[in-house]
Amino acid sequence: MARRLFLDGQGLLEDPARKATPAKVRVLVESLGFVQVDSINMVERAHHLTLGTRLDGYRPPMLARLLERDRTLFENWTHDASIIPTRWFPQWGPIFAQAGERIPNNAWWRERLGGDPATVLKETLERVRAHGPISSRSFEKGEKAGNQAWWGWKPGKAALEHLWRTGQISVVQRVASFEKIYDLTERVLPDAHAAPHPTAEEHLAWAMETAIARLGIATPTELAAFWRAVPIAAARGWCIEAKKRGQVVEVTVEGRPYYADPRWNRRLPEAPARMRLLSPFDPIIRDRKRALRLFDFDYRFEAFVPEPKREYGYYVMPVLDGERLIARVDPKYHRDRGALVIRKIWWERGVKPRKRPLREAIERLATQIGATTVEASI
Repeated sequence: MARRLFLDGQGLLEDPARKATPAKVRVLVESLGFVQVDSINMVERAHHLTLGTRLDGYRPPMLARLLERDRTLFENWTHDASIIPTRWFPQWGPIFAQAGERIPNNAWWRERLGGDPATVLKETLERVRAHGPISSRSFEKGEKAGNQAWWGWKPGKAALEHLWRTGQISVVQRVASFEKIYDLTERVLPDAHAAPHPTAEEHLAWAMETAIARLGIATPTELAAFWRAVPIAAARGWCIEAKKRGQVVEVTVEGRPYYADPRWNRRLPEAPARMRLLSPFDPIIRDRKRALRLFDFDYRFEAFVPEPKREYGYYVMPVLDGERLIARVDPKYHRDRGALVIRKIWWERGVKPRKRPLREAIERLATQIGATTVEASI
């Protein structure tokens, strides 16, 4: 039941063949909470894979419209760079404040901002104000600022990232190279920027209520980790008080206590009877320990593992069959010849290989990314 609740909260019990429109993509992002962004393009960008897994007709221009024209979604930080519903932008007020306090004390940021970070940040913000939209490439070119040479690429890029992480500037769009273009938040999202920030209590309640709705059954640690917006101690306290109010119930799964929505045992549909290839950044495997507990699936993303030490491959995609993770594949999209190549397939222990449904899943992925041929020995 915990597994099905989680799949429901992450949009994997709905019919993926339903009609895809920008409006449905917006609703899907909200139902997931957020969609992680990643620059690796071995097959397709992670956010496009996550959405395409749940909506067959999804195509990247749908998301671009919501981010760059309608502004009903925005990009910022959860546990990583993510796409988030704009109606929740005020909830990032406390997150921006936390980043503003945390980043100056971080050695990595101090090194990249240089010896006078306050001046770098002030002048970068003024440059965006005067010349935005702007990208880090502008700093790389060594342009002039008044009578002074502009800084090198590293402090300029770090300053833009700092200002973005603290909410002073926002991403206007990403260009083909995946580079971010920034402008003042008050110009990109004027209404959201002007909206009042929640109180600490309101922010905690929002973070916990939205997390439990998407995780189904979870520990306070898992709930706090969903947005990475509140401390674990605060999450524990909220769970205790929410239980007293009847807002959550305590349940036991395999001898361990968890918290759940009071409707946790409601009737849910079965997952669609099909296989799907998941992005390595898909939300159902983002928390590796949780994926191991719920799906008995031990996954490690090996792109940053030295090749001789990889067990599987650079960009291995798990295979979801209904409600089970049953295999993993090692794909690469050769754009120069339009070929999606499946280099190797591993079936999980005890799983009887079902080649035809896997082939169909691979072909759906090929259609989604625009590949014209599939090369796979299944």
